Amino acid sequence: MRLLLVEDEPTLAAQIRGALSSSEFAVDLVGDGEDACLLGGTEPYDGVVLDLGLPKLDGLAVLRHWRQHGIKMPVLVLTARADWHSKVEGLNAGADDYLGKPFIMEELVARMRALIRRSMGFTASVIACGPISLDAAAGRVLVDGSPVTLTGREFRLLDYLMHRQGHIVSQRELAEHIYDLEDERESNTIEVFIGRIRRKLGVDVIKTIRGLGYRLEGT
Repeated sequence: MRLLLVEDEPTLAAQIRGALSSSEFAVDLVGDGEDACLLGGTEPYDGVVLDLGLPKLDGLAVLRHWRQHGIKMPVLVLTARADWHSKVEGLNAGADDYLGKPFIMEELVARMRALIRRSMGFTASVIACGPISLDAAAGRVLVDGSPVTLTGREFRLLDYLMHRQGHIVSQRELAEHIYDLEDERESNTIEVFIGRIRRKLGVDVIKTIRGLGYRLEGT
């Protein structure tokens, strides 16, 4: 899954990015509202962590811009403002959840995962497809109850396919959701990852739809 992190305080931004990256998210970081508006409107993010106190354009203005333009990715708002008026203002502007500073990193990661699950139609923390179960919070994949070890990007790719199971997902879509803007993308990388995941899972659940992409199907 790929996230946009909008935070202008460098130390906190690095801490949040580190926590999200360690939890197998691809993360793009920007530090002002104008850049946030641009990236949020042009990149297909699975979720956003958005600070309200931003330079150039404040977080509420960014959020309203996105929602007015039909941009629907889930947004978790961060702010040092402790009064209930700020919380209500953020939620009314289109935020999906709210976390006041200071906060526990584990809670931020858990809230972001929950927002993404709900936005894709899932409620349980463990997602299953046929013999496969994926627990994103624990970073664990099981096939018929036996653990499977995946690299970070392999895990991201399978995680995305699990959330989109039953749908055809193109190579381009997969690349857009497992890489951040700083990653180098080679043309055949997705095929290589798919091949490795298939071998490690040992079950025929990732179908190739010729000319279109891949579809995860339970067996």
